[in-house]
Amino acid sequence: MRFFSTTAAAWAGSLLFFSAAASPTHHARDVTPLSSTDLAGLAPYTQFARAAYCDPSKIVNWSCGEACSANSGFQTALTGGDGNAVQYYFVGYWPSQNAVVIAHQGTDPTQFLSDETDIDIPMTNLDSSLFPGVSSSVLVHEGFANEHAITAAQILTTTKSLISQKGATSVITVGHSLGGALAELDALFMTLNLPSNIHVKSVTYGTPRVGNPDYASLFDGKVPDFKRVNNEKDPIPIVPGRFLGFQHSHGEVHIVQPGEAVSCPGDDDATDSQCTIETVPNITEGNILNHLGPYEGIYIGTIFCT
Repeated sequence: MRFFSTTAAAWAGSLLFFSAAASPTHHARDVTPLSSTDLAGLAPYTQFARAAYCDPSKIVNWSCGEACSANSGFQTALTGGDGNAVQYYFVGYWPSQNAVVIAHQGTDPTQFLSDETDIDIPMTNLDSSLFPGVSSSVLVHEGFANEHAITAAQILTTTKSLISQKGATSVITVGHSLGGALAELDALFMTLNLPSNIHVKSVTYGTPRVGNPDYASLFDGKVPDFKRVNNEKDPIPIVPGRFLGFQHSHGEVHIVQPGEAVSCPGDDDATDSQCTIETVPNITEGNILNHLGPYEGIYIGTIFCT
């Protein structure tokens, strides 16, 4: 339990700073319940996000325990990161889906530099050399943008190589927490830098807000196949606060309780009581342990790399 106490304490300071104090206009729209088949279909992506927390020495041969066994046959092509200054990441080929998978590790609160990335909240423009043609009105979390830029070129080169070698027809980005924010940026990055016949899909977990409303609008239009999964009362998806100018893009799936989840409409403005901003209106009503899971029976984090 000491790890959980450390986790909660590490996040508490940043959560208090990020707490959403003001709300934009909400729009009443119906949620869509997910079927048991829909929920079960998320498991492979959850396991990839879990595997991203494992040391690259275990990923290079795809021998990271349960998370790797759950997606047997995956072929790793690139690994990297040190789990501190640069989050772990991997890229590889998923034969059963004829897809390239890109995954990023999330925040380990025991690593100070990782936490600093999350706390660095000024917004900035996207780098035009990485995100060509994006309007200057589009702003994103500076810490997330800087972290993404460290690995972007190498990941894109490996992704293009796998598409050429394997004939892959899609690219899937996954991640949890900070890794979810990086996966979200990767999805937009890949969409803007790959041929239009390559389908880009992204599934993220417990993801904080990445950018401003113009960013959310751009992302909605460029990456329609996107799910950001929030678990019960996890407070991380409500930070940084909307009063700071941040707004989620579309795609919210909220796990209300084990075995029950809904798809929430809109961009961070759903009024249904089952959606995150109503379930967790402020951080005092959140539960940081929900950030780790379970995501339909699967926990994600450093200690769950088994």
